[in-house]
Amino acid sequence: MTTPAIGTLLRDWRQRRRMSQLDLALEAEISTRHLSFVETGRAQPSREMLLHLAQALDIPLRERNALLVAAGFAPRFEARAFDAPDMSVAREAVQRVLDGHEPYPALAVDRHWTLLAANRAVMPLLAGVDPSLLSGAVNVLRLSLHPDGLAPRIANLVAHERGSAVVLQHDHGIRHPGGCNARRDGARSVLPGRRSDRPDHARDGVVMSGRGPVLVLRLRGCSGTRKPVQKKKKP
Repeated sequence: MTTPAIGTLLRDWRQRRRMSQLDLALEAEISTRHLSFVETGRAQPSREMLLHLAQALDIPLRERNALLVAAGFAPRFEARAFDAPDMSVAREAVQRVLDGHEPYPALAVDRHWTLLAANRAVMPLLAGVDPSLLSGAVNVLRLSLHPDGLAPRIANLVAHERGSAVVLQHDHGIRHPGGCNARRDGARSVLPGRRSDRPDHARDGVVMSGRGPVLVLRLRGCSGTRKPVQKKKKP
């Protein structure tokens, strides 16, 4: 597969961030003329300029590496697994944030929506979930949309499924590699005839923020009462 030109990639990122050339030029403190030349391939950005533009566009570090490679430079940012020994400080920091949300549930997921960490308040909410969904690498979207998972207890299930689709589309929009089939699983998981008990269910599954869509999950307790669930966080 042919890698797009670096100018095309930068333009795609700018449009994804809903920024005009003038917006990005002002943010990066460069001329619109130079930015236009970079995007059209009339000018080749230096390594420093490429990283400067990536910073202005708030591009994830993994994708900054991809930009560097596309421009003919070596990657700069090293990728480490969350459970790597030298990530112990980061894991401790994430866990402290999650524990700070108690007594409310909070969890952390990676870019594939695989569960990385959770606080103690999460486990009581998983009562009745099929154990097979909690073994191995737990995919949070699949867990929430699966009929043997949390789906029967989600008050805004229809909206949550639609919101999950929005989130996955956004993730793939930033070249989310691999990923999960939560959208496809979710299509099977909506129970026949089920509708949210809220009149605004079509709009109630996702909130758009400056950093992208955020899922909203309204979960019923075993007694049928709702319990607020902390919005999922990515480390």
